[in-house]
Amino acid sequence: MIPAGILAAQGKMSVGVAILMGIIGSWLGALFNYYLALWLGRPFIQKYGKFFFLPPQKFRKVESFFVRHGEISTFTGRLVPVVRQYISFPAGLARMNLLLFLLFTGLGAGLWVTVLVLLGYEVGKGLEVINPETVKAIWGRYSFPITLLLVLFCGLTIVVYVLWYRKRYGLKEKEDR
Repeated sequence: MIPAGILAAQGKMSVGVAILMGIIGSWLGALFNYYLALWLGRPFIQKYGKFFFLPPQKFRKVESFFVRHGEISTFTGRLVPVVRQYISFPAGLARMNLLLFLLFTGLGAGLWVTVLVLLGYEVGKGLEVINPETVKAIWGRYSFPITLLLVLFCGLTIVVYVLWYRKRYGLKEKEDR
């Protein structure tokens, strides 16, 4: 996405189209993993999960958590390095509502894509030529602060969600008593 931003700064691409295509690409990859998990499903995890550090009792806990908190998990999972590639699997296993899955995937991935395209755009204003070494140097310089900011944003989002969730469902539990 950084090269797309650089090309946009040079007038060879549109920032909006680059961001849109990045989100669509994220959706396509996420849908592949979602449907793979849906297709393989519980029987596969129950049989082979122990080889992936997911024995049956741990799988039940993860599945239960994801059923209750799938939307926020999908959104924040898209902001965390490494997790973002795999968050579609629990969504597929839990049979998360596809429209909600796409919405929260689009929001989380869209945030990343936008940051990367805009970074490329800002840096690309002064570049004549784009090459892999330039992109590596740019990412090497900015990857830690950007990742840190997104992880902090993710943490803040989770704190707000937990407070909202406790207030909403904590009050409901008291009313049910």
